[in-house]
Amino acid sequence: MDRITQTIYQAMSYRLRAIEKYATKAESIQAEQLNRLIGRFNRTRYGEQFALPECAGYTEWQRQVPIVAYEDIRKHVEEMTRGQENELVPGSCLRFAVSSGTSGGRSKYIPVNSLHLNKCHFRGASDTLWLYLSTRPDSRFFRTKGLVLGGSQKPVALTSKVRVGDLSSILVEKMPLLGNLSRVPKRSTLQMTEWNSKIEAIIHEVKDANVGSLSGVPSWMLVLIKRLLEATGKETLSEIWPNLEVFFHGGISFAPYREEYRRLIPSNRMQYRETYNASEGFFGIQDDPSDPALLLMLDYGVFYEFIPLDSLDKGNLEAIPLQAVETGKTYAMLISTLGGLYRYMIGDTVRFTSTNPYKIIIAGRTSAYINAFGEELMVFNTDKAIEVVAKECGALVKEYTAAPCFLPQQGKGRHEWVVEFSVQPDNLAYFAQRLDEELRKLNSDYDAKRYDDMTLLPLKLHVADTGLFERYLSDTSRLGGQIKIPRLRNDRTIVDKLLSYGCTTEISPNKIAQGEIPPLRD
Repeated sequence: MDRITQTIYQAMSYRLRAIEKYATKAESIQAEQLNRLIGRFNRTRYGEQFALPECAGYTEWQRQVPIVAYEDIRKHVEEMTRGQENELVPGSCLRFAVSSGTSGGRSKYIPVNSLHLNKCHFRGASDTLWLYLSTRPDSRFFRTKGLVLGGSQKPVALTSKVRVGDLSSILVEKMPLLGNLSRVPKRSTLQMTEWNSKIEAIIHEVKDANVGSLSGVPSWMLVLIKRLLEATGKETLSEIWPNLEVFFHGGISFAPYREEYRRLIPSNRMQYRETYNASEGFFGIQDDPSDPALLLMLDYGVFYEFIPLDSLDKGNLEAIPLQAVETGKTYAMLISTLGGLYRYMIGDTVRFTSTNPYKIIIAGRTSAYINAFGEELMVFNTDKAIEVVAKECGALVKEYTAAPCFLPQQGKGRHEWVVEFSVQPDNLAYFAQRLDEELRKLNSDYDAKRYDDMTLLPLKLHVADTGLFERYLSDTSRLGGQIKIPRLRNDRTIVDKLLSYGCTTEISPNKIAQGEIPPLRD
């Protein structure tokens, strides 16, 4: 490390010692978080209705406080946005993160009060850096700038004091001094709302900067990188930023983008670290570059509970605490936070790879899977299959989504995929065939339904024209650096809309079986 990076890192070594205790004191750390939360919970209008004793433990918490989704607390959040104090948190909350809309189409406003912002979101960002530096003795992090690419929803006023915007804009607005000093582009550029103009402004600011780190969603960072290369006439990002050493990414799986990043950043020093930072809180950090699992962060004022996914599918909402989870099982995650969410179903599913310390992989969303025929196909299955097959076929996948297709006359169904490639495989029919085969290897339920075409027929692949997914996001007013199209849906809403544009080429199952490749349009 250079001297300034080493000095700052050593000053923060106490945080690494605290994180080391996760492996031996997880249960007591989580008990401390719950005790603190109960004390605050009882001082709110929401908490008063449950008459929870101050000395309550997990048993009382589980028995008396209900598991909720956003619609269950919407009226309380709306009171907070009008300035009502002591509703979900003691005192007031002046910032709300706009999250994706509910099934009713209305946006969700997630409370982000100052305490939660500092103890969870900003602590997560700083811990990401300290854990990274603990494995990078050659880092020159503080000798360079960090490029941050966030969303495009600048905080707007609801009242004279209350503002709403996407989480990244709130983080930029409230970012501590150290983060501001090391970040590019400037705040006003990051808060621009028109996406294409924002990208051009960022390129103008950063093309001559000494950038050493990137932070953002992989898909949208890739858009920025490619436009930057076009603007500078360079072949790789390493030519523009030779000191680039790390990309802190999150929001979607990195697997489908890995090979493209390696091609565009051919540097032996480059590392990629995943984080789990949602509007509702910061939950996980990849602490080991050789292990894709995320360390579950236990002392951020967040208390975790989990519902086995097979129980959730049956309508059973009985949750278990962290110490009761098992490796290899998929769980829906519940959180209780200093931001005023209590036993809140965040909508994410996770699988534990370790319980000493607790490490997770993000399996998908409780709504982002396909189980129309009993196949229980999860996003982590499809991401892995895409990564394996794309590498084998020399392809690069930019975006994809899939949904069930019902064939009532045959009493069967299939999955229908829409895939946009950065680099197409030479043989699209073979790609589709291998994708189906790899899914069968990765998911035994999918394989069982595919056996002898009894329930599921071979998948159907639609190759999207370049820019189709961006067009969809633009038409639905969702274009921006934090927006993601769901990889899987159990309904056809997104797939049917994409196909309605007429911008895809179908690779039908009968062509796959015959090994034929239909011609693509010019």
